[in-house]
Amino acid sequence: MSAAKATQPPTATQVRQSWGRVLREPHEILGLSSRHAPLPMPADRGDAAQPTVLPFGNGRSYGDSNLNPGGALLMAGQLDRFIGFDPATGVLRCEGGVLLHTILQLIVPQGWFLPVTPGTQFVTVGGAIANDVHGKNHHVAGSFGNHVRCFELLRSDGSRRLCSPTEHADWYAATIGGLGLTGLITWAEIQLRRVANPFVDSESIRFRSLEEFFELSAASERDFEYTVSWIDCAFEGKRLGRGLFNRANHAPAVIDTSRVPKGLSAAVAEATRRVPITPPISLVNSLSLKSFNTLYFHKQRADVVRSLAHYRPFFYPLDALLEWNRIYGPRGFYQYQSVVPPERALATTRQMLQAIAHSGMGSFLAVLKQFGAPPSRGMLSFPQPGTTLALDFPNSGPKLMRLFDELDRIVLAAGGRLYPAKDGRIGAAMFQAGHPQWRAFSEFVDPRFSSGFWRRVSGPSSGRAAENT
Repeated sequence: MSAAKATQPPTATQVRQSWGRVLREPHEILGLSSRHAPLPMPADRGDAAQPTVLPFGNGRSYGDSNLNPGGALLMAGQLDRFIGFDPATGVLRCEGGVLLHTILQLIVPQGWFLPVTPGTQFVTVGGAIANDVHGKNHHVAGSFGNHVRCFELLRSDGSRRLCSPTEHADWYAATIGGLGLTGLITWAEIQLRRVANPFVDSESIRFRSLEEFFELSAASERDFEYTVSWIDCAFEGKRLGRGLFNRANHAPAVIDTSRVPKGLSAAVAEATRRVPITPPISLVNSLSLKSFNTLYFHKQRADVVRSLAHYRPFFYPLDALLEWNRIYGPRGFYQYQSVVPPERALATTRQMLQAIAHSGMGSFLAVLKQFGAPPSRGMLSFPQPGTTLALDFPNSGPKLMRLFDELDRIVLAAGGRLYPAKDGRIGAAMFQAGHPQWRAFSEFVDPRFSSGFWRRVSGPSSGRAAENT
């Protein structure tokens, strides 16, 4: 197992936190010994309300969609066994707690790759389904759930459902993107995609305006499987909307070995470096942000740089440094990720970047990309056609919440929505407006399953939650 996987033995009560490290709550911890065993449930407390549970994979959700304050967590990451793999067809069946990292170790040497992968390989298969994660190839492949052939769903009443597009299709749609609320995914079967080798043939293109980003996106969608951009959100004026556009394909079977970068073995080695301590203050601030963004924008000498890279630094650059989330200090950070429809994307993205730059609370982990036409299979899936912007912000209390409120108004006016896996503060009104199927989805929620996020967004739509300071 990878060192990045949570392996601490369970005790009666533990404090668990999300990846953003803002939210920390004690939970009753329930271990899972086998996918064949009944679900362990917390004991009744003698009052009318039964305590609830929630599956907890590897803890990479940024907000509170994987936390259940006042309740229990099921250690879903303990279900970490492979069940079957056909190297001829690329069909893989495994338990829900297997990490994508572990899958890649098995399949890449045999000529296969994940059909869709998020920006970290340290998430579980069950978590990838529950959040219907997306990657750099959404315009081609859609989200992760589009490649899930079937899975088993274990409910608190002991019932088990085999879910697929043709069997219990309604439960299949509710569970994909269902945030772990419909039951426990004990195992899943996914269809992989062929690759010839572990390399990616990529181009990095410097752009100087949002208009140029949208032109590059449109020109790249047909010929490149992967597209994504870093965008500078620290400056207003002429520097607003500048960034680096990356596009890539898996390398062909025959490659020019002279293009393999020197020191490649070091670049693809298993991550051994980690942030050793949590600094007393966030290392990301207005001064470091502008300096970093300026250096990063000018990191390449030419406007276009082509390179051959191993898949790890291309898909998972942050995984090279374990526990990087500590750099934001003891108060942690929030991620804000939105998607807005194509017809409003240019104007809305510019408006959001102007608000962020004007606030002085920008992000250097800022990602801008396009979602394509492939429809998601999940009722609460986040991706929809349009433009998605994701940014990390140090937790600076009320002033950050005021910026988020302004961004919420911009996104809502454009008909957009926010990503539940990244959220830790929106209220019911914003969530319900962006996910109009939420009420139909609620009929599939297991009565003994819940989360801090779900209780916050499924109540009366009276505004966002109280500020976390």
